[in-house]
This record gives sequence, structure tokens and C-alpha cells, in this order.
Amino acid sequence: MSTIWQPTPLSPKGPKYKAVVDAIRKGIDTGGLPAGGRLPPVRDLAWQLKITPGTVARAYTILTDEGVLRAEVGRGTFVADPETDVPRPYRIEVDPTPHLTGGDTDTVNLFSPHLPDGGQAGLIRELLGEVAQNPASGVMHYPSRRGAQAAREAMAQWLQGTPIGPLDEGDIVLAHGGQNAIMLVFQTILRGRRPVIFVEDLCYPGLRRAAEALRAEVVPIAMDEDGLNPDALQAAAERHPEGQILCTSPEVHSPTCGFTPMARRREIVDVARRCDLQIMEDDCYRMGRAQGEGYRSLAPERGWYVSSLSKSLTPALRIGCAVGPEGMETALHRSAEHGFFGLATPMTDLAAKLLIDPRLPAIQRAALEGVERYVKIAVNTLGAFDLRWRCDVPFLWLHLPGGWRASAFCRAADTRGVQIRAAEEFAARNAQTPHAVRMAINGGVSLRSFEAAMERLRDLLDNPPDQISV
Repeated sequence: MSTIWQPTPLSPKGPKYKAVVDAIRKGIDTGGLPAGGRLPPVRDLAWQLKITPGTVARAYTILTDEGVLRAEVGRGTFVADPETDVPRPYRIEVDPTPHLTGGDTDTVNLFSPHLPDGGQAGLIRELLGEVAQNPASGVMHYPSRRGAQAAREAMAQWLQGTPIGPLDEGDIVLAHGGQNAIMLVFQTILRGRRPVIFVEDLCYPGLRRAAEALRAEVVPIAMDEDGLNPDALQAAAERHPEGQILCTSPEVHSPTCGFTPMARRREIVDVARRCDLQIMEDDCYRMGRAQGEGYRSLAPERGWYVSSLSKSLTPALRIGCAVGPEGMETALHRSAEHGFFGLATPMTDLAAKLLIDPRLPAIQRAALEGVERYVKIAVNTLGAFDLRWRCDVPFLWLHLPGGWRASAFCRAADTRGVQIRAAEEFAARNAQTPHAVRMAINGGVSLRSFEAAMERLRDLLDNPPDQISV
């Protein structure tokens, strides 16, 4: 049950987190917070008390460690019942099963996601053997649209349930991973000597690299908690009439773990229609089910969709896809065929088998559960800080406490064997960026090594430098 508890004003003396602890204890003692009652979310209470979310999270952690509160993943924080809840340290349960492919190491690279092996490695090896013995499309011919039809049909089946509007194999263009799919969309859409591409002010760096390769100008658009700001997009489009496409990641935003709700998506579509902008949805980071309707469905005349196998199976295969609006499938196919003819025929033969294999859904679930184990370890260790995470996303976003700048924190982490990305890597060169870092899940190292890395980061966060580094 939720409560309507109203905390008393915090004492101005002493650390604020201790004052929050005292206020919660008082609420429990006076009955304002009954056993089993749900406390306000960290951000809501922080806003109400005019303090940082990290301060509230620290107070919740202290009381959970003492058994006064109990935390439930995905549900919230509750007042413990002394008769039924056994006091225990604040922990999210971690599956003790050892990681089958990970190894112990003192150096942990958290630059890019590395998925745990849920069985996909063995399945891929098995299917590669079958392809080698009897390649359906042969090994003596150029790739062709007809030859890749079975692979496109398999990709269409793999995309079933993704809310991007009507889809058949003819709409799908196969690409060498998500980055290549982005390039194909840009090559199909962009016109003129210096086209403009709009992106979120923090975004996947590959968008900027693709734009630079095509001599396009990139204009960042401000964001808030719900994603890209429609008013900022409108203003930018008016300043840059040569703008042609908006690139956005509404389901899983990298690097912030953000999600764009449906109301905001519809506002963005309205702006795109007024300003005649195409919309490309980058859906490469989603591992679980889509939570909202995609732009290709919301705006079928201008919505483009890009995805890949990299974050749900493996990045090694470099298999991705692009899907265009109705009537643009021929132009999109032409961009691929003029650029590289098509995927290598053994790769399309593999995709045709892999994406419809009846074992694949269970393997994907196992990989997702593996990611969740690593995420839980990070939350257990760093949850007292301003951390953004989702159990079905292979990275975390951490706003640094006072005293740390992102670049200095990354350098300090690197000296301790932990490699992470600063917010600056996701922004334009001259942009003002938050003091934050992104930490990818690395399922290629053991859970023990990953936890040790998180503990080293926590030690840095607990001990910021005396002087602010720049």
C-alpha cells in the first residue's frame, strides 16, 4: 500500500541524509509510516524536500541495511514489518550460478555492452556448421535481393511484436549491423550539399560519425526527463530549414537509460509533420519487449526503423536491418545494393536459420537474465548514488556527486582497472554536458570481477578529490 506520509521539515544541522533518516524514523514511530507502507520514490521525496536524489537514496540504503525498510526491485521501498521481515543488509538477490563464459580479471572494460552467453554461442557454432555443409544460396554467386529473401523473412519473424506498423520481408533491408543500417537510412534520405540531421543532445556517437562521413551537419536538440523536447526541436527546425531527419531512441536511450512516453512521441510527430522532417528510430539497445508504439507506426509516411542483433544476441555477426516508410522500400534496397550489393551469402544463410530457430527465444531470455544479474550487482553497490538503470538494459547511467568531473572520474577509474565512458563522448564537441558517466555491462568477465569493479568505483565516489578537476 502507498502512504500519504508528509515528512516534517529537515533539521538544518548536520548531514541532510541523517536528517532524512531521522524524519523516516519519526514517521514510523508516530504511525505516519505503518508496517508495509510504501515510501515515496526517491526522486519524488527529493523534490519534496528540495534535496538531491542521492541524499534520499543514501538514507533509504542506511535504513534498509538496518532492516527498518525493505527494498523490492521494480516495486519500491517499504516499511519493514518486524513480525514478518527478517532484518538483512540491503541486497537485491543475485543468482549465485557462476557465469559460464566469464573469467576473473582485475581489468574490466565497461565501454560497450558484452552480453552473457545464454546459449547463443553454441547455437551459432552449430548453425554455422550446417551452413558450411550445405549453404542454401551457394558460395559462387553475388548476393542478391532474391537470394536473401529467406533471411528477410526470418528477420520479419524476429521483429514480430515490435510495434512499428505493417511489415513483410520486402520492407526489410539487411545491413552489416546497426551502424551500417543508420548509414543506409541517411544515404536514402539526405539531399543537398550540406544537409542537417537533428539528434538528441546526448546520443549514440555513431550517429555523428555517420553524419560526418556523409558531410552532413549535426544539430543537437535539448532533452528532459521524457526525452527529446518538442519545442526545442521546433525552434531548431525553424533555424535550420535544411534539416531533413530527426534521429531518436525512444525505447532505450543511450546513454541515459531514458524512455520517451507516448504523449511525448505524439508531440514529436506533430513537429516533424509541421517541419517536414523524417524520423529515424534507433532501437538497437532494447533487449526486452517494446513499451510504446514506434514512429514508423505513429507516422507511417515518415517513420524509419533501425535495429540489430548486437545487444540481444551478439555483435560479432554484424547483422542488422533498416525499415523505411511505405513507398520507400525500393530506394532503401537500392542504397544497400549500390553500396555493398548485400550481405555475404553465408551470412544470410545463417540469419535465415538463426532467427527462426525454436531455441532462440529461450536463449534470448537467458541472455537477458544474465544482464539482469550484472545490473543488480551494480545497483547493490552504487544504489546510494544518483544511478539510472533498468534490468533489461545493458548499461547504467551515473550522475557523479559533487567534487567529480566526468573526465577526471574516468581517468581515476582507469587507474583502478575500470574503463567507463564520460558524458562528453555522447555529446557535441562544444556542448555543456552533465557530470555523468555510462557503464556498460560486460558479461565477458565473472560476476566476482564485475562486483569488484563496482566496489572500486564506489570507493572513488565516496572519496572525491579535495579540488574539483577540470
